[in-house]
Amino acid sequence: MQSSGTPFDLARKLADKADVERQMAGSDFWNNPDNARDAVQRLKALNRIIEPLQSLAAGIDDLKVLAELVSEGGDEELEKELDAKTLAAEKAFESFELLQMMSGPDDSRSVFFSVQAGAGGTESCDWAQMLLRMYSKYFENHGFSFATVDIVPNEEAGVKSVTLDVRGNMAYGYLRSETGVHRLVRISPFDSNKRRHTSFASVDVIPQFEEEGEIEIKDSDIELEFFHSGGAGGQHVNKTASAVRIRHIPTGIVVACQQERSQHKNRKVGLKLLVAKLKRIEEEKHDAELAKLYGEKGEIAWGNQIRSYVLQPYQMVKDHRTDEETGDVNAVLDGRIDRFVLAYLRSRIGKTAAK
Repeated sequence: MQSSGTPFDLARKLADKADVERQMAGSDFWNNPDNARDAVQRLKALNRIIEPLQSLAAGIDDLKVLAELVSEGGDEELEKELDAKTLAAEKAFESFELLQMMSGPDDSRSVFFSVQAGAGGTESCDWAQMLLRMYSKYFENHGFSFATVDIVPNEEAGVKSVTLDVRGNMAYGYLRSETGVHRLVRISPFDSNKRRHTSFASVDVIPQFEEEGEIEIKDSDIELEFFHSGGAGGQHVNKTASAVRIRHIPTGIVVACQQERSQHKNRKVGLKLLVAKLKRIEEEKHDAELAKLYGEKGEIAWGNQIRSYVLQPYQMVKDHRTDEETGDVNAVLDGRIDRFVLAYLRSRIGKTAAK
């Protein structure tokens, strides 16, 4: 592996940073707002790597000096200090490795996180509800805040679809690994004959864009529909048609928001979700890798799953992209999915380094 292509090459990162800073110093830098935004995001991503990498390099240099002193003197206290600092350095490197995995321009963004039931009727709607609970636990464990933008409950049990507004440090960086179809195998609680059923639900994760003018949406390109919220929110929400459904006529994309108590606020959030979806489509047109990532989801049914959760006849959760697996199904369904997230991120780093 050549040093110029490795993710941890400090000299290469410093050179890239200097190049971006030279661009930003130009008198005509802000004449092209799109290029300027890209450069600012690039600089932020580089600084997230360079600063901790410089700190890590300095710590390793100190560790080398301490190791030389131990080899010369054999002092017991110095040996204990060396052991402690070695352990600290290993933890620092693990933290840096995780940070490096999230060096993409959108990784620091908040996200719209959606779960949709697939093939399987009520079974899949119940599975979608289970996934909603699993991810809610994961969000709580990682200090992410989240609110329901839109939810469509199933008549018998579970949810047909739900969209959440998830906010937190590196939300997209962590959650992008979850995009795809999730498959459940279990003895159905809805089957009086206690037969084993297979259910599917899909997860979609879209980064949010706060900047004005990311995507221009003309008033003539959208249709608005106001309706009564079916979710929580008290008497005002249920008696007032405050929920908003927005249809983008050119693409046919439909989004809905019933999160807020007013039409104005729900319209604002709905438009933000629409912008995120349109931004995704725009990026897919010129980014083959993102197109492949999104396309992997495919039909919400057999043959397209990224991860399987088997409860019967044995217990196993396996990610089919990385082969990461565990038999502790209950822990996973309680939101402890870090091993799968990290395995996916490491696999992406490996693919990037190999290019």
